[in-house]
Amino acid sequence: MAKKVMKCLLYLLLFLSGFFIVTFTVYFLNLDMKLTAAIEPLLQKHYDRIRRDQHL
Repeated sequence: MAKKVMKCLLYLLLFLSGFFIVTFTVYFLNLDMKLTAAIEPLLQKHYDRIRRDQHL
């Protein structure tokens, strides 16, 4: 029973360490904003096609 708990804790520690490394890399290299900049032209095309009611 104790071995199962230790094994689960080890897997949890490895998962959390990997998650931290991935999120830190995204933060450090500013990858989220680079992805947003790459997607922006596609989003602009989509939103420019939407008909708008511009009556005030």
